[in-house]
Amino acid sequence: MADLNQASSAPLSRYAMAYVLAGGRGSRLMEMTDRRAKPAVYFGGKSRIIDFALSNALNSGIRRIAVATQYKAHSLIRHMQRGWNFFRPERNESFDILPASQRVSEELWYRGTADAVYQNIDIIESYDPKHIVLLAGDHVYKMDYEVMLQEHVDRGADVTVGCLEVPRLDASAFGIMHVDEHDRIISFLEKPKDPPAMPGKPDRALASMGIYVFETKLLFDQLHRDAADTRSAHDFGKDIIPFLVNSGNAWAHHFSRSCVRSTAEAGAYWRDVGTIDAYWAANIDLTDVVPELDLFDRDWPIWTYGEITPPAKFVHDEESRRGHALSSLVSGGCIVSGASLRRTLLFTGVRVNSYSTVENAVVLPYVHVGRSARLTGVVVDRGVTIPEGLVVGEDPELDARRFRRTEQGICLITQAMIDRLGA
Repeated sequence: MADLNQASSAPLSRYAMAYVLAGGRGSRLMEMTDRRAKPAVYFGGKSRIIDFALSNALNSGIRRIAVATQYKAHSLIRHMQRGWNFFRPERNESFDILPASQRVSEELWYRGTADAVYQNIDIIESYDPKHIVLLAGDHVYKMDYEVMLQEHVDRGADVTVGCLEVPRLDASAFGIMHVDEHDRIISFLEKPKDPPAMPGKPDRALASMGIYVFETKLLFDQLHRDAADTRSAHDFGKDIIPFLVNSGNAWAHHFSRSCVRSTAEAGAYWRDVGTIDAYWAANIDLTDVVPELDLFDRDWPIWTYGEITPPAKFVHDEESRRGHALSSLVSGGCIVSGASLRRTLLFTGVRVNSYSTVENAVVLPYVHVGRSARLTGVVVDRGVTIPEGLVVGEDPELDARRFRRTEQGICLITQAMIDRLGA
């Protein structure tokens, strides 16, 4: 690898590796993660959640990427093989998928986030990256990691933690960074009852985004130390970061400094779509005239696997049988046949048949909606066949007996739930 002192004008991302932790289930998404890991859950009409972290790395100039998988990883691995197979070794690029494979011990899978990196140290060493950008694979946001890398180097930090400003009263759900006026981390508190305020902002707190930058050698030293500690949970948030805060040089990086915005985006957008309500809301928000997240930004594209499909099709133009969509996103291969969509997101290959109405709905790929169905406030899982005349979203008590209904009244519909209706 070239000496950084001889190539000071080159971006730091050129010598960095992005390591994405994508092994979690995401149990709060209920049945949506029965067959897939949370990073593999569909989002935004044609993407998966993991595409955001991967696209951020690629757009930031990072050309070495590794993804650690574990829980029900087949669909995630298949997606990455199809959509992220364009990296070329002859251009000093690499893309490694690292399933838990008992590489260190025949008895141990990944025991925690730190262990998921520790078990693959030899693979990382073979690429000799100067820095590691450690990422969670289950959040939706756009971020330039080069900015964070530069801040890390300028400060001489042992670790830099990506942080998001949140209302202090809501901060108890996060890992909170207590910082001084220069953003050096004084202490790390996991879901504190009384979160510390930011300097000069008594009503705001700094929450960890699960994004960390390390110099590679220092990270390896910490991982070896942690692996030898029998009391450790082998987790970055619980063990590695608190240790460096207490005995090292840890700094906070504000997401607002590296958040990527198009001219259409007003604020710093970051979402943890970890519940059915949050997932539904983030997808439905994309149907707004000016959504908070701009997926049409060609300067910072969200890369993904794009299926070869015909254009979306709208047919029939009769009273009460008119194929149309209002304030909706409709993906390729969809047919809206004499049906009405309003504030709805259809993923690839959905068929909505005559006299049906679909409103405030997130409909995953290859769903078939039968005639005269009425769906309101729903998330429909991939491949579900909605029976003719089914009504969801109008009778809360009936919905709760048949489907997974949230506190906010959103119904998750899976094929197993549909099958039970006829039992």
